[in-house]
Amino acid sequence: QVQLAESGGGSVQAGGSLRLSCAASIYTFSYNCMGWFRQAPGKEREGIAAIYTGGGRRVYADSVKGRFTISEDNSKNTVYLQMNNLKPEDTAMYYCAADLASYDCYSGSWSSAPEYNYWGQGTQVTVSE
Repeated sequence: QVQLAESGGGSVQAGGSLRLSCAASIYTFSYNCMGWFRQAPGKEREGIAAIYTGGGRRVYADSVKGRFTISEDNSKNTVYLQMNNLKPEDTAMYYCAADLASYDCYSGSWSSAPEYNYWGQGTQVTVSE
């Protein structure tokens, strides 16, 4: 059974930074596609970043490219999302997800929520003007 637990959300002013963490309870942390998604009220869930754990490949949505960085710490089975220069439109619930089909990190499927097998409960990020 895979369990994911996000932390690090909060409220910040525009231009500020936050780092989200996703601790994964998973038999084999490496060689999975781990993604970050977000969902604002009334909007669809949006894939914003993914990393192929143990392989280094990282992908980003255009909306966050250059501001957000996804990384991993294999010793802690944890994936991070460093968010800089936050904007009010970044306000959303942020979710971590695991896709055991690692090749999805190498295709456009990385941003498709149905491709992911496991999800965390989410952490709220609120960015004010």
